Amino acid sequence: MGATGSIADTSIQSTDPWGRVCRRFQNEFGDQAYSTWLDQLAYKGIDGYVAELTAPTKFVRDWIQRHYAPRLKDFFLAEDPKVKDLTIRLETRPAVQTAPGAQSPTATAASTYPARPRQASAQQEAEGASLDPKYTFDSFVVGKSNELAYAAAKRIATAGEVPFNPLFLHGGVGLGKTHLMHAIAWETRLNQPEKRVVYVSAEKFMFEFIAALRFKDTHAFKQKFRNVDLLMVDDVQFIANKDSTQEEFFHTFNTLVDNRCQVVITADRSPTDLEGIEDRIISRLGWGLVADIHPTDFELRLGILQSKAEQAKGVDVPVEVLEFLARRITSNVRELEGALNRVVAYATLVGRPMTMDMTRDVLQDLIRANDRKLTIDEIQRTVADYFNLRLAEMLSERRARNIARPRQIAMYLSKQLTSRSLPEIGRRFGGRDHTTVMHAVRKVEDLRRDDAQIDDDICRLQRLLEC
Repeated sequence: MGATGSIADTSIQSTDPWGRVCRRFQNEFGDQAYSTWLDQLAYKGIDGYVAELTAPTKFVRDWIQRHYAPRLKDFFLAEDPKVKDLTIRLETRPAVQTAPGAQSPTATAASTYPARPRQASAQQEAEGASLDPKYTFDSFVVGKSNELAYAAAKRIATAGEVPFNPLFLHGGVGLGKTHLMHAIAWETRLNQPEKRVVYVSAEKFMFEFIAALRFKDTHAFKQKFRNVDLLMVDDVQFIANKDSTQEEFFHTFNTLVDNRCQVVITADRSPTDLEGIEDRIISRLGWGLVADIHPTDFELRLGILQSKAEQAKGVDVPVEVLEFLARRITSNVRELEGALNRVVAYATLVGRPMTMDMTRDVLQDLIRANDRKLTIDEIQRTVADYFNLRLAEMLSERRARNIARPRQIAMYLSKQLTSRSLPEIGRRFGGRDHTTVMHAVRKVEDLRRDDAQIDDDICRLQRLLEC
């Protein structure tokens, strides 16, 4: 399962406030957002009460100001309480000459389109994005919740021909989608080095397309993304409501599939649940194999922790600590690995053996967050949103099936996931009697046995409520 950073790395503390701000940004928004946007900024220092940054293009500056500036200001404030504001100035940087086939890490979008598509280095990257050497099939811990996604990804990377195209992987944050994408790229380079592989986030795809339009170089853009053997696009939900980008993605997808080139897509939900994506794209995303990566169970979480603990040189991680973390940190794998990283780093820095008491002290905030109690209000809102209802409709007296069934499901989940009594649940659903709740619970239990779609809906809702 995907890691967010090696345990050893956590003992290295940056003395530069910008470095620590960048680390906070990566933890909250992910590596892709960091490499696409924040990595293009330059830190100029703190002038009085203002943190000063510069951007290489107006597009990058405006995008960061609209989407990330408030959080960057918060991060600076957390690192230095005297910082009251943030400014991002435009500063065009001189072009950096690089060797043929190489790309400067600070190159602007205009310089990413050579006359002929460059061939990526097998050791360092798949064209379009750097690959993390930690994200391989060997380091991916397989369990029941991800075995289909793993098997499909491995098949693409090792087989000459694959009977499904595209492969669509979907699941919540921190469950291993990006890990599998990187693993496919590494393994493909190892087994089929002649193949041209492009891995890119949907955000970067959009950014490069807009840059190509701006610099009137759409031909090079199409060459880059359509003249490949394997295209992998991460977090496709990002292009929702981006009409021109969706148009280009649609034609790129069709060209590759028509040419029998493999496409791998990831998203945070299934194709049919994507909002703001054109119907024709949703239809094509479901052409091949759709694999859901479910939240991890206890055994898989423990296996992931054991694998990570083996990398913690010089620190003995007791089994009871691993079992404690596997039971208490259930939100996602990134948070799970981050919890272990924190405990290992603390033990390393203070020179103390790792114990259960120390683990509880270091992670008390994280444990409290994972111990939060679900409320009936949360369940009602989540179910109403899932079935595209207004909350008032679900609590009303209306008995139309499209309203009554979600109401029964919400009652069922309230009984299963909270400690509230039947009369109290009934009162929270518009003053209904406890016998109505009992009937709803029995009805949903029967439906789960007989209707696979209802059972799948409830499983999805339970996962949403656990996040």
